Amino acid sequence: QTPRHFHGIKDRHRRPPERRQEYLIQRINWRRQRRGRQLPLLHDRAERRRRECPGRAPEQAVGDQRLREDGSYQSRIRGHRRFSQGRLEGRRSRAVHAIEQTQLRRKYRVDGLGRPKFDFRTGLGNQFLANIRECDAIVHMVRCFENDDVIHVDASIDPVRDVEVIELELALADLQQVEKRMERAGKDKKTGKAPPEEMDALTKLQAALDEGKQARDVDLSEKELEAVKGLNLLTIKPVIYACNVADEDLAEGNAFVEAIKKRSGGESVVVVSAQVESELVSLDSEDRDEFLDALGVTLEGCGLRALVRTAYDTLGLITYYTSGPTESRAWTIREGWLAPQAAGVIHGDFERGFIKAETVGYEALVDAGDEKAAKEAGLMRSEGKEYVFKDGDVMLFRFNV
Repeated sequence: QTPRHFHGIKDRHRRPPERRQEYLIQRINWRRQRRGRQLPLLHDRAERRRRECPGRAPEQAVGDQRLREDGSYQSRIRGHRRFSQGRLEGRRSRAVHAIEQTQLRRKYRVDGLGRPKFDFRTGLGNQFLANIRECDAIVHMVRCFENDDVIHVDASIDPVRDVEVIELELALADLQQVEKRMERAGKDKKTGKAPPEEMDALTKLQAALDEGKQARDVDLSEKELEAVKGLNLLTIKPVIYACNVADEDLAEGNAFVEAIKKRSGGESVVVVSAQVESELVSLDSEDRDEFLDALGVTLEGCGLRALVRTAYDTLGLITYYTSGPTESRAWTIREGWLAPQAAGVIHGDFERGFIKAETVGYEALVDAGDEKAAKEAGLMRSEGKEYVFKDGDVMLFRFNV
């Protein structure tokens, strides 16, 4: 329904004269929201006339608003001549800013960081980085190839510089997060709500981040790490550097990749080629193997598969399988989990009522042909609650709730 203060001409003209223009703009905005039109906050009649007569000079525009030479608008509503330049320009500037920010987020929604230039005075901000704060690890795609057709924003290829720019921005965002928490923790410490280890950890982190270092390089005890876990610091997460190279460098890398390995400081480095990955999608299995052989690599040893495997190793993850007559499923768990914990990933009842698990290795099952043949060959075994899962186990759980 129409908002109450928009009903009737008399009701509108009871408003103070200096606010009638504001109510009119609100009414137009409400109409356009109902119609689903994403247009600036201008009067419908004037806009329609300008669209129908695009060749008309600005000073000849007709309707309830007149467009000036400087881009401002002169209001002419029911004989009242009022100027609303400040209000309209303010609304238009806010609308344009919101549209630009939305387009920026859509363009860089994958990594959230690939902006052309950074403002070192403000940092990226927690709102911009919120989409990766909940992640367990960060994959940093670094350009390690030269191509005149693909222009770099800094007009030169230097992957180490690019990495340092991103890490500095992440450190600035974490520093802001730590300083906010320190103010709150100081009050909570007086009341006894904050653990004593938290302030010590925050002090160490603040000193390191202020110098542009990463939080993962700070020596923190287990209790200190647990105290600051809720901050979801970006620079405390493990990083995987994915070096994007040309197809001819996929097998052995290049000087840029070696520079990243030297700079990584023990972090994982994977060589990938986005160009090769895009071409593999359109090839069948036979052509794909021939194409990879020409490059000197294998399907399992390069690209996305190598990146996924490195991510699993970095996070300490393994996979086990369940297989039935209708479907087979893969389940991801932490390395070192016991059988009841792993069963709980499927359903909580599996963990509460766990009795035993029948298991066989993936490769042994494939060699045997099926589950029945694996049992006859003595490859299937029963494991209890103390069994530590291994990567590639095929499981059948027995439970009772």
